[in-house]
Amino acid sequence: MPKLKTHTGAAKRFSKTGTGKIKRGQTKTRHILTSKGPKTKRKLGKTVLVSDGDYKKVARMIPYA
Repeated sequence: MPKLKTHTGAAKRFSKTGTGKIKRGQTKTRHILTSKGPKTKRKLGKTVLVSDGDYKKVARMIPYA
């Protein structure tokens, strides 16, 4: 079998935890922040785990992460 290629765009956006889960950043944090509340902005700054529905798709893009 040939080596698998890593999707470089995905590698910049996702990372694996020690237990094999995949972390991602949250959307809606780049601009138009004046209309968002402080609590919302604080929560958006944190990382979250990739959902179960998207896990397989993302894991295939970062095989060696």
